Parts: sequence; C-alpha cells; structure tokens
Amino acid sequence: MDDQVEQLWLIANILGAVVVVVVAALLTLLVIFVARIRKRVAAIKTTLVAIKENTGDTTLITTTAGGVEAVLAEGLEHHLFLGRVLDKVRS
Repeated sequence: MDDQVEQLWLIANILGAVVVVVVAALLTLLVIFVARIRKRVAAIKTTLVAIKENTGDTTLITTTAGGVEAVLAEGLEHHLFLGRVLDKVRS
C-alpha cells in the first residue's frame, strides 16, 4: 500500500474510534438520565400515595365546618352578651 492509502485508513480508524467513544458516552448519559428519572418517578409516586392517604377523610370536612360554625356562633353570643353587661356595669 502506498502512504496515501495508509493515511486514509488511519484517519478512518481514528474517526471510527471517536464515533465509538461518543456513542458510548451518549449511551452512558442516557442510562444515567433514565435511572434519575426512574428514581424521581418513584419519589413522586410515594408523594401521591401520601396525598391520597392525607385526603382520604375529606368527607369529615363538612362535619367539622358545622362544628366550627357552632363554636363561632356561641362565641359571638358570649361577646354580645358581655358587651351588653359591661356597658350596663360601667354606666
């Protein structure tokens, strides 16, 4: 073989090696990203399960709201009563 053919083969081999290294690097990045995504999806799934458990008793909200309204109404009655009594005591 003459020098020019050997030089072309050398360039082709070098380019081939570079392509193989680049493909290996890209596949490594892909594997790393997929593992990271899988881990984050698992964390999101855990969070969603916790949210489901935390909001499982939302039917009690209306009952609790009614109790809070009753307590507030009672407090308002006491406030109004004490306001009338204190006004009479001060005069």
